Amino acid sequence: MAEKRDYYEVLGVQKNANADEIKKAYRKAAIQYHPDKNPGDKEAEEKFKEAAEAYDVLSNPDKRARYDQFGHAGMSGAAGGGASGFEGFGGFSMEDIFSQFGDIFGGHFGGGFRSSGGGRRVNRGSDIRIKVRLTLAEIASGVTKKLKINKTVACDQCGGTGARDSNSYSTCSTCNGTGYVTRIENTFFGRMQTQSSCPTCGGTGKVITSPCDKCHGEGTLRGQEVVEIKIPAGVGEGMALTVSGKGNAAPHGGINGDLLVIIEEEPNAELLRDGNDLIHNLNITIPTALLGGTVEVPTVDGRAKIKIAPGTHAGKVLRLGGKGLPDVNGYGHGDELVVVDITVPAKLNAEEKRLVEQLAGQPDFQKAESVKNQNIFERMKSFFR
Repeated sequence: MAEKRDYYEVLGVQKNANADEIKKAYRKAAIQYHPDKNPGDKEAEEKFKEAAEAYDVLSNPDKRARYDQFGHAGMSGAAGGGASGFEGFGGFSMEDIFSQFGDIFGGHFGGGFRSSGGGRRVNRGSDIRIKVRLTLAEIASGVTKKLKINKTVACDQCGGTGARDSNSYSTCSTCNGTGYVTRIENTFFGRMQTQSSCPTCGGTGKVITSPCDKCHGEGTLRGQEVVEIKIPAGVGEGMALTVSGKGNAAPHGGINGDLLVIIEEEPNAELLRDGNDLIHNLNITIPTALLGGTVEVPTVDGRAKIKIAPGTHAGKVLRLGGKGLPDVNGYGHGDELVVVDITVPAKLNAEEKRLVEQLAGQPDFQKAESVKNQNIFERMKSFFR
């Protein structure tokens, strides 16, 4: 499978391009690669679809923000493209592209950006947003979830058309079956022609004369669907994954909306996430700090034993390489950072107090010094190395 190109590269714009620049770039690319201008040219058709996919993401502020943060993984849910069940815009047909983006060209381009149905607009169902809560272990390995979604579904009696049968239609009198209306306006720049979806038939070109008895002409009913979602490893709080076509069904047939899966992280009592790194606060006893020893620490895949060197001080950071979380785009793993703290008893009995007083008289216990002359700022810097 070919690697997806960067969406900004596809449209030939900078990453700080504004909405107008993105729209102009898409118009230019769509005109250049439009199937009517390149009949039978599969390469041009793929570039036309690629431009539409890029515009679908970059023209939507929410999708663009996810793409800027997570790359293609944020749109498809697949780090490296391996997650089945998540589809990008590539799953749409040419009909879908025309129905969603055809109006960007209006009538100025002669109505060339119409679907094979003669310019009739295809309805699209609304999107559904759900939240999925994941543990650190699930984030570390990736997980498949089965979710029961309450949504509108196509009526099983009329097949989503809203009509009693195939003879229960008449041609729309407002648009004469074209699905769109054309307006000519006199402006400062001259006569301008624009096209928009017909307000009477909603762009279908026909009206229902005998509605379905079950859905009463809507074409949809309330229902449920069990959706299997494969979530890739390394996702983060607030990341949204798109499952194409699993949103609400469109009235009177058309394209289903999308299912947007918003990731929430379940807090972990022992591990704190910092990007792809994990942080654990380790409490050790005074004897362990002085004499050294072996202790256990939690990781995302179980517990691990680490050695504490003699003379370990509070605030020391031990790094467990590769024990963090995987990068959602497949760029390796983070680390686990173990921050050492020393537990000091709140109370001492008489014998313990006597022993400590004996130690306090020893030369090495007479003066408090910074460890290896390392001040607090240097210690903080070492934390991020």
